[in-house]
Formats: sequence, structure tokens, C-alpha cells
Amino acid sequence: MADERGGDVEAALRALRQHVYAHMNTDLTSGDNAVYPPIQLKHTYERLLAEAQAAEKRTSEQIYSEAQAECERRFPDSFSGGPRVPCIREYVEQHQVAKTEIPDSLYKFDFVSPRWSPDLAGWSVVLTTVLVLGLAIRLALRKLDVL
Repeated sequence: MADERGGDVEAALRALRQHVYAHMNTDLTSGDNAVYPPIQLKHTYERLLAEAQAAEKRTSEQIYSEAQAECERRFPDSFSGGPRVPCIREYVEQHQVAKTEIPDSLYKFDFVSPRWSPDLAGWSVVLTTVLVLGLAIRLALRKLDVL
């Protein structure tokens, strides 16, 4: 939800991470057969990508305007053709904006739960293990006629 609304994504991720790391059986991993990680900040990534593309567009438009002004200054007698077109093309190529690459892997997450945690499930596992061992010992001793 925080991703879609543009809210505090970091706080939501932190809360989810703390919950997963504190509880058993809350495994949020992509696993062996999964193609995509289970937590993807698709909307945050798309907003960031749109902002980067808008900034690139503004910079490109500014460079084109500068190219036109520069070439008009260098060739004041020519009209919109002749030597101005190659001049503008050359100026734009020399001052070209580098495309911003934003790796989407920075917005995909896997969270692995611990094997044991001190919650209800964890203590239930401990209690069950102790009871099973106690029962096994009792049965073994009974079979040996010790009890």
C-alpha cells in the first residue's frame, strides 16, 4: 500500500522485515522455482524512472535550445537550414545527455524467516521436542524393564 500511495516505503519495509525476522513460518523468499521476488516496489520504481526520464527530457530540450542559440550566433546570416542544421546536430551530439540506468533489482526484496524464534510457534516446537524425547526415553526404559 505504501508503494502505491507513495508513502513511507522504508518504514513499511522495516516493519515487514522485523516481523519476518522475529517469527517462524513467515518466509518471504522467492524460492527455487520463483521467477520474481515476492516484494517488489513496482510503483516506487516507476515513479523514480518517470522522474529520471522527465529530467533527461528537460536537459535535452535545454541542450537543443542552447544549440540553436549557439548556431544562430555562429551563422547569423543563414536561415533555418544550410549550415545551422549540421551545427545543431553536432552541438547536440557533443553535449548529449547520458541515459540514466536504474537497476530494478534495487526495488525487489526477499526476506528469510529464522529457523527458530522465541514466539508461540518456536516454544511449541521446543515443548514438542522435549515431550517426544521424554516419551522416547520412557518407552526405552520400560522396554528394558527399568521402570
